[in-house]
Amino acid sequence: MGDCRHLKKYLRLQGDKIMEFDQTRFYEQLQVRKTSIEQHLQRYLPVEAYPPVIHQAMNYAVSNGGKRLRPIMTAEGAILAGKPAQMVIPTACAIEMIHCYSLVHDDLPAMDDDDLRRGQPTCHIVYGEANAILTGDALLSRAFELMALNAAEPGIDPRNVVRAIEEVARAIGSTGMIGGQVLDLQWEGQQIRLEDLQRLHLLKTGALFQAALKAGAILAGMSGEPLKALDNYTRHFGLAFQISDDILDVSGDQEIIGKPVGSDQKNQKTTYVSLFGLEAARELARQSVEECHNALCGFGEEADFLRDLACFALLRES
Repeated sequence: MGDCRHLKKYLRLQGDKIMEFDQTRFYEQLQVRKTSIEQHLQRYLPVEAYPPVIHQAMNYAVSNGGKRLRPIMTAEGAILAGKPAQMVIPTACAIEMIHCYSLVHDDLPAMDDDDLRRGQPTCHIVYGEANAILTGDALLSRAFELMALNAAEPGIDPRNVVRAIEEVARAIGSTGMIGGQVLDLQWEGQQIRLEDLQRLHLLKTGALFQAALKAGAILAGMSGEPLKALDNYTRHFGLAFQISDDILDVSGDQEIIGKPVGSDQKNQKTTYVSLFGLEAARELARQSVEECHNALCGFGEEADFLRDLACFALLRES
């Protein structure tokens, strides 16, 4: 555990640039972690199983790009608790499957009605709407199977597996991610207040980030005040990430972000940009990154990747 003195270099923020943030080094570290997660995901998603179409669709949904931030955060949670990332890989992959299931369902005609995801046709365009619904269901089911299997990993207390499963289930249920998706649909076409927008995104986006980081830490034996610090970090990280999404929807490059720019306006959604304007939204994101760093004051160098990850949330282009 440490203090905040070594964080000062991160907190000199100028506009949307963060002084002392080595983007090249961070992207190298991110790519190493992403490659590891993707290799494990392939192990946990057999292509040849019967019936073939559902397993092909599951692989398509999971293999369709993505930054793999949530499973990476799960692995980082174990590192913060002083344990190797490898011991929580089944749960990390489970959380990515949950994220992918939510995207498959989000893209459906009854929800956001998107034809592209990360520059590729969405799951329901390739496999049909009914199979896309079942693909999401299958990924969610497989995720809980993997989390249960994490109890077989050496050094894992099965009681912590139960705690981690509870954390994830609560985060993605009707008072978490699903609740946020309901609010997103309910408030389409309406001008909503800032507090409503924050609640929506804390549920729809932030809850799974929170569960991802905490699940890894819980599996590795963390409890008490350090877990509360992770709550605070992920709450502000989710906010910074969502504000960046809103900014990219207005000013991003469609070729880089892999989906049409302006979809929020098309769907008449209230965003941080529509409420405050582009520059004020950037300032809100910057403030959220500062809060992420403040939340990690009790940790030492083992939390540096998470500090850089918060900077990345502000600077990302996709």
